[in-house]
Amino acid sequence: MVLAAGLGTRLRPVTETIPKPLIEIKGRSLLNHAIDRLALVGVERVVVNVHYKAAMIAAQLARRDHPRIEISHERELLDTGGGVACALPLLGDVFFVVNSDVFWLDGEDRALQRLAAAFDPERMDAILLLQRTVTAVGYEGSGDYLIDPSGCPQRRGEREVAPFLFAGLQLLHRRAFAGISDRVFSLVRLFDRAEEAGRLSAVVHDGEWFHIGTPQGLSATRERLSSRHV
Repeated sequence: MVLAAGLGTRLRPVTETIPKPLIEIKGRSLLNHAIDRLALVGVERVVVNVHYKAAMIAAQLARRDHPRIEISHERELLDTGGGVACALPLLGDVFFVVNSDVFWLDGEDRALQRLAAAFDPERMDAILLLQRTVTAVGYEGSGDYLIDPSGCPQRRGEREVAPFLFAGLQLLHRRAFAGISDRVFSLVRLFDRAEEAGRLSAVVHDGEWFHIGTPQGLSATRERLSSRHV
């Protein structure tokens, strides 16, 4: 699943005329970059949730012939968790979820393949791709996670600074949504529940990662990539 329903408020004025997923990096939209990466690891069906400027996103998706695309329309914004929960009837037992405001370059192995290889459905409900904050392009924040000596991710406290951020790529089991009746909620709620149950894991990204959430992040990304062959 690719999350593409948000308003892109922090990216205004860019997103006043174009939805964030359709912003182009190296001549291709963020949405197409994300779907391309999913297709490269063998994903044959992708669900995309839409809300803001949904017709523009649907028009771009209609121009793809692979993988098969299904659209989950949200009449109201459901946040990340609510958006995935709404689309659960279209998803399998285990599925990727990719944010549409990130762009990444794989390291030695594809990041999505690394998540799949590390995911043990018997022991895990979710596995996250984490990125070192010091090497993240376009990111200004205090990080999201620490990693304990056993390799398990721990979400930082309110006043803590963490060395890793959640990179917007994850592999989830549908049972992570069990017992949640709210329509609107964040995926962080699932991560916290999985962490408390000892069923959250993580992989640290070994390539480059770019955050496109603000005009500054977009400019920094384009500047970094402008002189490179990607």
